[in-house]
Amino acid sequence: MNSVADEVLLQTSGLTLRFGAIQAADGIDFTLHAGEHLAVIGANGAGKTTFINICTGYIKPTSGTVVFAGRDITRKGPRQITRLGIGRSFQLPQLFLEHTVQECLQLASVARSRKISRWVPLAQNADGRAVAEMLELVELVSCRNDPASVLPEGHRKLLDVAIALMLEPRLMIMDEPTSGVASEDKHAVMRTIMAALRQRNVTSWFVEHDIDIVLAYATRVAAWIDGRVAADGEPQAVFADPTIRREVLGER
Repeated sequence: MNSVADEVLLQTSGLTLRFGAIQAADGIDFTLHAGEHLAVIGANGAGKTTFINICTGYIKPTSGTVVFAGRDITRKGPRQITRLGIGRSFQLPQLFLEHTVQECLQLASVARSRKISRWVPLAQNADGRAVAEMLELVELVSCRNDPASVLPEGHRKLLDVAIALMLEPRLMIMDEPTSGVASEDKHAVMRTIMAALRQRNVTSWFVEHDIDIVLAYATRVAAWIDGRVAADGEPQAVFADPTIRREVLGER
C-alpha cells in the first residue's frame, strides 16, 4: 500500500503558455507529492509566478493539463480551485486592511462556511474556535485587535498565510513569503509558517530568492530557467549543479 507521502497531489503534463513569441511555460511536466515542501528558484522572468498563476487558475495555458488530487483543474477559475484545496499567499499580502487581524480571519471563516449575512454580526457567523486556534498557530494572538494596516511586513505575511489556511487547503502555494521582511525577521517568519503547515499536514510550494531560507526549510528544490524546470531534486544537489550556479545564482 502506498503511503500518504507517495500520493501525487499535483501534476502538470505538457504545460505550455505563449505570449506571442515569448514562451512563458515550455512544456512543463511536473509532479508534487503530498507532504513535500518544495522551493522554486529562478531569476526574475524565469516563469515561476506564471506557473503558479496557471496552477491556481489566474492564467489559462496554451496547452497541457493541471491535475490536483486526481481532478483536472486546467480550465477552472481561482475560486473553484481554492475550494478544491489549493491555498495561496501573495508576494504582496492580500489583506482586509481596514479590519483587525481577528476580523480578517473571521472573514476567511465565513467565506469557507458561506455563512455570510448582512444581518448577522461577523463574529457570530465565524467559527470562533477555529479563529482562536489560527491566531495561536501563526503567533498573532498579541496583535489580534490591531488593524491589518498597521502590521509590520512579517506579521502581514503571517496573516496572509493564516487567511489561506482558514480555508483548510491541502496544498499551500506561497509567492516569496519572506520578501519585504526585515532580514533579522525572515527566519522567525518562515519557521512559524512552516510549523503551521506541518501542524495542519499541508503540503507546500514556495517561490524564494533567499538561498539560506531555501536550504533551511525546503525538502526539495526546483530551478526554473526560461519557462522550464532546469533542475529538480534535493536542495544540496540542485545548488551543486554548475548550470544552476551560473544561470540562477549568478556565479561566474
